[in-house]
Amino acid sequence: METKDVLKDLRNKKGLSQEELADKLFVTRQAVSRWENGNTVPNADTMKLLSKFFDVSINTLLGSPRTLICQCCGMPLDDSCISKEPDGEFNEEYCKWCYEKGKFIYASVEELTDFLVEHTNPAQWTKEEARRFFEEQLPKLNHWKK
Repeated sequence: METKDVLKDLRNKKGLSQEELADKLFVTRQAVSRWENGNTVPNADTMKLLSKFFDVSINTLLGSPRTLICQCCGMPLDDSCISKEPDGEFNEEYCKWCYEKGKFIYASVEELTDFLVEHTNPAQWTKEEARRFFEEQLPKLNHWKK
């Protein structure tokens, strides 16, 4: 889905006219119309406002061009589990279980590994298999790279 379609869909779901959305974002109705027609895209600051207003990530506003994964635990991210900064802005690098209100939950990769191993489905992996997997994969994520 393209940005123009995402914006129109989100606006319609909120039951807003182009004029009403424009008023809330302090832009003109013509600007909203140009976004929805695909003639232009909102600038970076307006994207942040739209993200906050619609409570979706910028990645979603852009039509989800990237597959996001938590750079702490490796979990796939969507808008329901992306962390937020203390000001409410999305942090598209981490899930809400690893990063909350501006702080990381796990102090070390070992602490996270222990947690993940304990919560791995035993029908899928033994604890030893899970530990080997997480010890190999987690250090590759940006948060744990040395």
